[in-house]
Amino acid sequence: MPGLNASEIRVAGTGAVYVAPAHTPMNFTGEWAAPWTDLGYTTADGVKFVKKDKLDPVDTWQSVAAIRYVFSDRDFSVKFSLLQLNSDTLQFFFSSPAPSGGVYTIAAAPKVDERALGIEFTDGAVKNRFYIPRGVVTETDETAITRTSAIKLGVTFTAMTPISGDPETLAQWSISGAAAAAAGTSE
Repeated sequence: MPGLNASEIRVAGTGAVYVAPAHTPMNFTGEWAAPWTDLGYTTADGVKFVKKDKLDPVDTWQSVAAIRYVFSDRDFSVKFSLLQLNSDTLQFFFSSPAPSGGVYTIAAAPKVDERALGIEFTDGAVKNRFYIPRGVVTETDETAITRTSAIKLGVTFTAMTPISGDPETLAQWSISGAAAAAAGTSE
C-alpha cells in the first residue's frame, strides 16, 4: 500500500538461518523439515543482504550522456557469522565433507558445495522467509580464536542462477501473517 503505513515497518528481532541441498523447495508457510538444517546461533549483527548490480552504458556519437543502460551483472549475497561449532557449521564454513572419526579435513583442492539457504524472522504476527534455491559460500571472514570472545565463522553466501525451475529467480522473500494480510500483501 503506498504512503505512510506503520504496519509495514519490520524489526527482525530474532531469526534463524537454514541450509539444505541446492534446489530443495521452500515451504513458505509450514515448518522447516528435513533436509533443512538450522545452523544455530549467529552474532547479534544478524544477516546482511548485499545486492550489487552492474549497468553498462550505451553511448552514442550524438550525445555525451548514455542513451540507455543494460544490465551486465548482478551479485546477490547474504552475510552472517555463525557462533556454534558443530558438524553442520564447520562443513558449511569450510566447504568440507562430513568428519571422519571427529576430524574435519580442509581440502587442498576443495569442491564447490552448492546449497539452498533459508532465513526466517518474525515480527509480531508477521513471518518473513527469505529463500535462495542455489548458492555457494564465496567468502569467509578471518576467524579469531581468543581467550575472551566466542569464535565466529563469518560467511558470505552468494546466490547462483538455478539449474532447474525459474532461471530468472535468484531469491524469493515471503511475508505472511495477520498484519501482512491487513496491509494487503500475499500470505
